Amino acid sequence: MPEGDTVYLAAKNLRAALAGETLTRCDIRVPAFATVDLTGERVDEVVSRGKHLLMRVGDATIHTHLKMEGAWHVYRHGSAWRRPAWRARIILENAERVAVGFDLGIVEVVPRTAEAEVVGHLGPDLLGPDWDPDAAVANLAAQPDRAIGVAVLDQRNLAGLGNVYRSEVCFLRGVLPSRRVGDVSDLPGLVALAHRLIAANKDRHHRTTTGSLRRDPLWVYGRRGRPCLRCGTGIRTDEAFGEASSGGGSPGGGQERVVYWCPHCQT
Repeated sequence: MPEGDTVYLAAKNLRAALAGETLTRCDIRVPAFATVDLTGERVDEVVSRGKHLLMRVGDATIHTHLKMEGAWHVYRHGSAWRRPAWRARIILENAERVAVGFDLGIVEVVPRTAEAEVVGHLGPDLLGPDWDPDAAVANLAAQPDRAIGVAVLDQRNLAGLGNVYRSEVCFLRGVLPSRRVGDVSDLPGLVALAHRLIAANKDRHHRTTTGSLRRDPLWVYGRRGRPCLRCGTGIRTDEAFGEASSGGGSPGGGQERVVYWCPHCQT
């Protein structure tokens, strides 16, 4: 499930493979940008911003978003790709590496000076240098009647959380995702926990909130009908407060909107 930590790690890997190198191939397989060719340009930087990835190449920025199915892979020349070539949306090469973006939800090229047009609406980035917990708390508190499980997914409030962390953070704080923001007694504590969890996972390929990377890595997410790891009550799911998030955080609909919760541990 792509969340802010997934994108952070993707940016880290792409930065190691591409930053400081000149592109020898640029193949963008999206109609609106199919004629854009950045071959010969230098990749200056690759950074994540919430769930968005920005690759600064020459005077341009390649902006991508994984959505639900997307992934960036890095290969050596001649290595077999792990997904079919027809699913590639962008291919970038230098003398040593090939970076392929598969099934990306967004691929666009904007002037570097126009980055704010694609990510300027985002709230403080949980994994970014601009992380500001006080601003995140204030953003959440500004809409007290909103369900907390919806508010934390809104990327305008704080950038980086997805459905996994929404379910896990609410469980660990003992808060039903449907509870009004105004009725959450310790918003700063909830925000601090979200930051600790996503920061702890930012360099991992497998996410955990329980501390175990083998058995039961998550407290409630994906555990519908299974016993709660704390009290044994069956974990429930609900879509009633699965409102699609804003700011490119969720494509909306389907499984991504299902929230997991324990009816005994959360009130």
